[in-house]
Parts: sequence; structure tokens; C-alpha cells
Amino acid sequence: MSDSNIAFVASDDPEAQDAQEALAALTARYGNVDPASAQTIVALGGDGFMLSTLHDYIGREVAIYGMNCGSVGFLMNVWGADDLPARIARARPVKLHPLRMLAHTKSGEEIEALAINEVALLRQTHQATKIRIHVDGVTRLKELICDGVLVATPAGSTAYNLSAHGPIIPIRAPLLALTPISAFRPRHWRGALLPDTACVKFEVLEPAKRPVSATADHTEIRDVLTVEVSQVQDLSVTMLFDPEHDFEERILKEQFEP
Repeated sequence: MSDSNIAFVASDDPEAQDAQEALAALTARYGNVDPASAQTIVALGGDGFMLSTLHDYIGREVAIYGMNCGSVGFLMNVWGADDLPARIARARPVKLHPLRMLAHTKSGEEIEALAINEVALLRQTHQATKIRIHVDGVTRLKELICDGVLVATPAGSTAYNLSAHGPIIPIRAPLLALTPISAFRPRHWRGALLPDTACVKFEVLEPAKRPVSATADHTEIRDVLTVEVSQVQDLSVTMLFDPEHDFEERILKEQFEP
């Protein structure tokens, strides 16, 4: 791969000084092309910046290779400036399909957003929310009393979903996780695994008394009445991982960590 095929991007957050220094060092060494004409985009930062970069290039014929200059870096490769074109050439691709959220609000708006990790519904006040859950047009749960509920992709199954005690899903598995957040009733319901072709509809009960917001990764919508979630099979973004930092292996290892 020619160096000229690589675009470097980094967060412009004032606190992302390490990422900015990495950007300057890599640009001096390899040059930097416009992301619009690049074959590969190298994202410098942490998982949050990587998620933003993936959103920026959904549906584009370009691969995203992340290098960790942040605090967590689950979605990132290890930082290193040497032999970068060779590393990218041998990196393994992982194709991700986003979720599409279609929300209808109390004010009558219809708002659409994409999520690579998860779509989550959350209570807006001190009171628990009440939500009815439909899957492919069938009512599966008449009333879930909870702090919230989410639908996660395999890529997002180790993020908020895992914190909510949802299942970890292998990256290539054709599944979605439907996970409650602090469920009160039904007390013992722990969620469900759904095929990635499923369409999930959340219906907010008592929205005036128990308002709910919906988030698709970074996009938040307040006072929703209904939210539909489905995976977009004809839209994708490609991530690249070093063979020794394989994404599928890391997700698998998460299931055996103490």
C-alpha cells in the first residue's frame, strides 16, 4: 500500500493532546491526504473518537484503522509509528452494520439516527419508565418497568450492553442483544437474543408521567413515544485490526475475564 493512500485524523478536543502529537508525527513521516480520496483512514484517539469516525464514513468505500491515543482503546490497535503501511496491509477487516433508530416524539417529530454500538431508551426523571416491547409486529412484553432498555450490535455488546449485564455476542454472529437496564418488573427478565433481521419497536407507556429519551450512540432524542430499531443490512463500515490485536478474539476473551 502506498503511503499516499492514508489519511490521518485526530480529535480536536483540547484534552486530546496525545492524539494531536501523534497526528503531527505521522503526517511528517508519511504525509496526509484528504480523507475523501484515501483508501484507509487512520483514526488517532480513543474509543469515543473511533466511534465518531466510523459514523462519519458509514457507507463509504474506505477502511478505518484506529490507533489508541486515549484511555480505553477496545476498538483501537496499539500505537506505533513504524512500518504503518505494512501494518495496514496485513490488518484484518471487520465489517459492521449499523442500527437504524426511528423515533416519534411527543411534539410530533419523526427523527432517524444510526448507531454502531446500541440504541438505548432511558428514563428522564426520578420515576421508572414503563415500556411495551414488540418484535416483528408481535407483542413480546406488555410492560417492562425499568430505568431503560437497549438494543446492541455485536460490536456494541461489550460496551453499555455489558455494563447492563447483557450478553457478549461474537462479532460475526447474526444476532442483536435486547437488554433491560435495571429492570424492576418483570423482576427476573434478563433480556433476549434476537436475529439481526428483527425489527424491535418500543412503545412508551404513560409518557406524560414517565418521560423517556432515546439515544443512538451520540444522538439523543427527548420525550419519545415510540422507537423502532432494526439493523441496516445494506449499509456498512469497515474496521481494520492487527492480527495480534484481533477484534473477534478480544470479544471472545471478554467472556472469560474474571
